[in-house]
Amino acid sequence: MGTYLTKRIIYMIVILFAASFLIFSLYALTPGDFISSNIKLSPERKAELREIYGLSKPLLERYGIWMNNVFHGDFGFSLAQQQPVLKLFNQYIWNSFLLAVVSTFLTWVIAVIIGVVSAYKQYSWFDTIVMVAIFAAMSIPSFFIGLFLIKILAVDLKWLPPGGMLTTGSNATGWAYIKEVIHHMTLPVIVMTLLGVGSLTRYFRSNMIDVIKQDYIRTARAKGLKEDKVLFRHALRNALLPAITLVGFELPALFGGSIIIEKIFNWPGIGQLYMQSFSLRDYPLLMGFTMLLAILTVIGTLLSDVLYHIADPRVRLH
Repeated sequence: MGTYLTKRIIYMIVILFAASFLIFSLYALTPGDFISSNIKLSPERKAELREIYGLSKPLLERYGIWMNNVFHGDFGFSLAQQQPVLKLFNQYIWNSFLLAVVSTFLTWVIAVIIGVVSAYKQYSWFDTIVMVAIFAAMSIPSFFIGLFLIKILAVDLKWLPPGGMLTTGSNATGWAYIKEVIHHMTLPVIVMTLLGVGSLTRYFRSNMIDVIKQDYIRTARAKGLKEDKVLFRHALRNALLPAITLVGFELPALFGGSIIIEKIFNWPGIGQLYMQSFSLRDYPLLMGFTMLLAILTVIGTLLSDVLYHIADPRVRLH
């Protein structure tokens, strides 16, 4: 295990260096930036600012300066927000994390339960309804589902607020603040759960169908075990093993998977800030966020491999 982790960490460092150069080059070579696209600045002031922020230097020199700053915990300075990138991340990323964690937990719980029951009752009316709902959820764009639920639940029925994290002008603290945040996050969490539960349910269903046909499941039933124990203690445990590989994609998705949803519901998260940065061409912030996703992706991949080995010791890590 120690040798494997050492090799993987070396690979991760090489991959992150390559990813950092690619990310920096793509944004650096993209025509236009926040300074050049700002019509309020004179040509002289633009040239002065480009010198101050080092934008007139050669690409490789700029990349070397950026990477040296990254090693010291500095991902750059947002020209549009006039704040360090990491400071902005700290202000917004936890709001995105709150949405993502709650929706991911609900997605997995619902997908496991529905996937197991659907596989057990394969080709039944329940399975048919589930499959139709899955394909419907996967084919409908996220912005349409979000706007539709806002229309029904927020505008027509007035059960939930249409957006934001707090009521305008609210000064709530303590439990009142927590209740208000939960009330506002319910609608985006519902949408994110609906979007994620479809594909994951289909994944668990197919895994369960393969597992319940195995000989050891027939043996467990022949011993007289109750069906719920057969399904959830024996079959589900083995059906969950392939799903561990999805953990590697869940970690970056915690911060990057709700960009459109945050925009629709005006949720003050990192996705909302990311979309604003695109329109303003705030490349330092865009580079920092993209690099953060790259780091989380390689860490998540390593974590999924280690967890798979822990869950199934027969899998050897080389």
